[in-house]
Amino acid sequence: MALPQTQHQPQEQQQKAITQPSPQPTTADIKTKMIKKITTHPTLPSHRRKIYLALLSVPAGRWTTYAALAKHIGTSPRAVGAAMRLNPFAPEVPCHRVLGGNGKLLVGYSGAEGSGGAKKKAKDGVGMKKRMLEEEGVEFTTEGMARGSCFEGFGLE
Repeated sequence: MALPQTQHQPQEQQQKAITQPSPQPTTADIKTKMIKKITTHPTLPSHRRKIYLALLSVPAGRWTTYAALAKHIGTSPRAVGAAMRLNPFAPEVPCHRVLGGNGKLLVGYSGAEGSGGAKKKAKDGVGMKKRMLEEEGVEFTTEGMARGSCFEGFGLE
């Protein structure tokens, strides 16, 4: 037996519309937003801009190295390391996906400040970097080397 419609039904429907979560942004949406942020940042040096834009090509579950990213950009691995340390867009620009040669965890993720506002040292964040990568599906050997091959397909999507 069908229930009679009441005058409260439109209000209930209105409440449902308000309480339903909005759709989550897609990876493509986030990438588009980050490209705009990077390209329009008023004080970002051009070499860091190139590094961050290239880094957006590394998909979740993959990793690259300082050397591979440096070779693609035409700079040094140390310059890439400095850009990772200064990354104002982390974690959306995924500096945690950049590892040492052969996938070694050299330094960690230090994108957040420590207690009392003190800046964390990158070496302190190795565990955090490893956890972030493992959550994305990267596996590590007992020696701390990432399994799989280094991503080098920058800009080839």
